[in-house]
Amino acid sequence: MDPDVDLHVPAQRAELRPSPWPVLGAISAGGAIGALSRYGVALAWPHAPGGFPWSTFVINVTGCLLIGALMVVVTEVVTGRPLLRPFAGVGILGGYTTFSTYVVDVHQTAVAGAPWTALGYLAATLVGALLAVWTGSALTSAVVRRVAR
Repeated sequence: MDPDVDLHVPAQRAELRPSPWPVLGAISAGGAIGALSRYGVALAWPHAPGGFPWSTFVINVTGCLLIGALMVVVTEVVTGRPLLRPFAGVGILGGYTTFSTYVVDVHQTAVAGAPWTALGYLAATLVGALLAVWTGSALTSAVVRRVAR
């Protein structure tokens, strides 16, 4: 069940079903796609111990950009698809982004003798992810408004 669903708002109850299996299936299918995508990027772009973990950084920032865009789409454009957000947001983008690996990368980079790289990565990911969500949301909102005119 989605923790940001307010059960006091009737329109948000549409996401709930008598059976959780459709939502769980959508999340699982999307999660497999997202996790395999992340794994592919990480394999294609490894980093040396103590080096800046570019693959994880790019994965998290692009994932956040897409999450910002997706939230506009599911709340303003495609509102009648109750499985879209669980599939694409929780599943694909939740499986694609990897903030647990981000924390491990910070630790491993610091332990490898590169504390300034670890701190830079820590800050850059936080700022980059927040800016990416905002940018994805703002750009998608602008496109939606322009198309609606």
